Amino acid sequence: MGRVGLLRRAGAIAVSVVAGVSLAAAPATAGPRYQHYVALGDSFTSGPLIPWMRLDPLLCGRSTNNYPALLARELEPAEFTDVSCGGADTTDMTSAQDWYTGPQFDALTEDTDLVTLGIGGNDFDVFSDAINVCSSLRATDPVGSPCREHFAVDGGDDLMRRIELTGHRVAEVVRGVRERSPQARVLVIGYPRIVPEEGYCPDVLPIADGDYRYADEVEQALNAAIADAAQRTGATFVDTYGPSEGHDACATGDAAWINGQHLSPVAAPYHPFASAMAAQASIIVALLRGGEPEVAAAERANEVAAEETARQADRTDPAARARLLEHQRTW
Repeated sequence: MGRVGLLRRAGAIAVSVVAGVSLAAAPATAGPRYQHYVALGDSFTSGPLIPWMRLDPLLCGRSTNNYPALLARELEPAEFTDVSCGGADTTDMTSAQDWYTGPQFDALTEDTDLVTLGIGGNDFDVFSDAINVCSSLRATDPVGSPCREHFAVDGGDDLMRRIELTGHRVAEVVRGVRERSPQARVLVIGYPRIVPEEGYCPDVLPIADGDYRYADEVEQALNAAIADAAQRTGATFVDTYGPSEGHDACATGDAAWINGQHLSPVAAPYHPFASAMAAQASIIVALLRGGEPEVAAAERANEVAAEETARQADRTDPAARARLLEHQRTW
């Protein structure tokens, strides 16, 4: 938790693009031109249901407006490869995740000079168990902490133990990236805030009141483990939890960057909206260009993204959305 608190200062100014529209003025000194940018990651990178869905393959839930795509539009690398896929965990870097996609490491080459990696939440079922178990236990004690009690095992916490193991796995993934792409700058992307700092919204996040703090502790622990893995392997951790304060799933109006339990035409349940992707792209561009922290720039980016997504939503292929929803459990 302390590490994540420090990382909240890691910042966000700069630039993002949605559907080709610049969201902010570029800094006076542009960053380096990358020759081959590769994006690795799970559904918080791929962006299921965010318009428009790519078909290569559809079941990965890979959006043309996820943060890798927005980042590539801004940086204009000579080559861009996005192999992020919903449901991926660290083992899917080196082995085929399913029949429709191969190992994500297959995208890496010796010429790859920029890699973003957003992974870890699916390892040992940390995210899925936290969501499913905590939601199922609310009815047993709506104002208590039944989920925290459920995962309390042998004087410790089962989810926290899994997270510790996840950190080691993420470190191994970074080492694998470096072996295949020794010249690459590696950015390890953290997860944005899902649970509010205070208060409850059971219609959106159906967990017991006392488990809101527990769920937040789990996410902070996961981010801290991922940050530690990045530090130990010489990669750069990109904090998105700190800058997303006030944009959790409980935020009202268009302020939420994360969808809650209900299916949205433009976001899968418990997954990012396009606004989150735009904000994260802004944060990453700022870091690459040496910018100073400015959360306001990320917020401006997400406002434009929300407007653009609303315009695109009506044109999203309903058949493609239905096929994606059949595989929702794998995200």
